Amino acid sequence: MWAQLIAEARSEIFLAGYTDYFVWLEQPALLQTLRRKAEGGCRVRFLLGDPDSGSTRRREELEDVALSVSTRIRVTLENLAKLRDIDGVEARFSAPEDGPNHVGLSVFRFDEHALVTPHLARTVGHDSPLMHLRRSEEHGMFDRFADHIEELWSRGSDIDTIPARA
Repeated sequence: MWAQLIAEARSEIFLAGYTDYFVWLEQPALLQTLRRKAEGGCRVRFLLGDPDSGSTRRREELEDVALSVSTRIRVTLENLAKLRDIDGVEARFSAPEDGPNHVGLSVFRFDEHALVTPHLARTVGHDSPLMHLRRSEEHGMFDRFADHIEELWSRGSDIDTIPARA
């Protein structure tokens, strides 16, 4: 489903998971796909948690797993560095005050489709339930989740610490 939603997105790919690391591991040639999407006019955005924030440290304590939350965020930052110079690819850290709201709910938007994961207590994201939503009405469930990530995005800060591509 992920590959299909990414492939079919024409105007918007918005990955607003706290780490987004798994998508780099599970989707073959994601860098090339996102580059092609952005160059074709699709807006590609990533909203991440700050790897050095208090929300990240608290989540790491709760999860208590070897692959820490901050490491998973850095996997995404490393991959985003390879897209740094592509127009149409944007990345932000969520605002510190939004950390608790962001770390507990991942929303991934692909045009009129969204995948939503509410993170269960002490559970790593990939072990939490995943819901597939389709926009079917104004102000419905899809719009509410889309509005949520837009609000987080509006208060976030641009990621300017991504190193330039070598």
